[in-house]
Amino acid sequence: MSSFWTILVHTYVSKLKTKSFILTTIITALIFIALTNMTNIIGYFSKDEAADKIAVIDETEQIFPLFVTQMKSINPDLQIEKYSKTVAEAENEVAAEKYEGVLILDFDQNHLPQATYKSLNVADFVLPGALESGVQQIKVQLAASQLQLTPDQLAKIYEPPVFERVALKKNAKTQEELSEARGLVYVLLFLIYFAVVMYANMIAMEVATEKSSRVMEILISSVSPIKQMFGKIIGIGLLSLTQLVLLLGVGYYFVKRNLKSMEGGFFEFLGFQNIPLSTIIYAVIFFILGYFLYATLAALLGSLVSRIEDVQSMITPMTFAVVAGFMIAMFGLSQPDTTFITVTSYIPFFTPMLMFMRVGMLNLPVWEPIAGILILIVSIILLAAFGARVYKGGVLMYGKSNSFKDIKKALQLTKDE
Repeated sequence: MSSFWTILVHTYVSKLKTKSFILTTIITALIFIALTNMTNIIGYFSKDEAADKIAVIDETEQIFPLFVTQMKSINPDLQIEKYSKTVAEAENEVAAEKYEGVLILDFDQNHLPQATYKSLNVADFVLPGALESGVQQIKVQLAASQLQLTPDQLAKIYEPPVFERVALKKNAKTQEELSEARGLVYVLLFLIYFAVVMYANMIAMEVATEKSSRVMEILISSVSPIKQMFGKIIGIGLLSLTQLVLLLGVGYYFVKRNLKSMEGGFFEFLGFQNIPLSTIIYAVIFFILGYFLYATLAALLGSLVSRIEDVQSMITPMTFAVVAGFMIAMFGLSQPDTTFITVTSYIPFFTPMLMFMRVGMLNLPVWEPIAGILILIVSIILLAAFGARVYKGGVLMYGKSNSFKDIKKALQLTKDE
């Protein structure tokens, strides 16, 4: 086993010291820090900014006081100024950036408010949306007045109906539990997806690099292909865990540090307050099994190419499989119990993401995730056995790799030895 550990440690240490690994880790950590401090960053850059100023031309001579009152409740920081000059003059002052825009209030044929908003561009949706909301509320008030509705009657009209959803299936998750699970599963799916793509690609590149330098001819004669292949797979797997632990540690530290500013909003929507232990355990299991499945396939494919330039084209089908699994999982977040999602979750190359998504979103019987885990384990063993034979012959093949027909050639070389 000494040769196996030598390859494992060499793969891990050599990749750990590379500039690309260090740079990627630092950049990703900085992104994590920026995301967890986003509220503070936005506050820092916006503290010196002047509030938006809107010129309002009230051609009705009635709506402006009501509009000011409504906008104070919608956006209290917005500066609203009654403009007494012409529309053309207002447009010129908007062009000179004295005002963010000009709002023209008028009555329609039913004597209800209508408005026209003019600004330098229409790319901003937030401010016009707030202004439209203010005009809409005034329209509701005036329409209710025309119909002689009392405030209580108007409130009853707009009062949302009681609509309760009850799951009849035993042990089904509540709507609140689903909402919390959806955000967490979404984030973890992204983590599984990017980790599998990045590190599986790294394994294929590692094999192709050694092969292109002819080091492989020496290694293959002294170390069995199984030891060599899994030494690289586990070595880069440990590298991925090292990077993930570092990044999650950075993220955890800054989330704890900025917890007060993160209360509610985005982090509450993602359900990060109460993370079920079972979800984390399943995430780790399916992450590791998914990694080994795709890493074994990547090592097999990487052994078929002689030039680093050919690696991407050779592993493209594998990448498509990962992308397809991720896209199906994204669709399944809104409908996790459909037959299509259930069936595809048992397809080995989709199982890491789809079965994990179903476990996180649904209360499945224990046998289903266990069946998914067993399917992955059996698939990894079969792929490893087949991959070792292809790997042994593939690393001795040189020249341009044309297609997956090279697998047959690699198997033939293995038999001839």
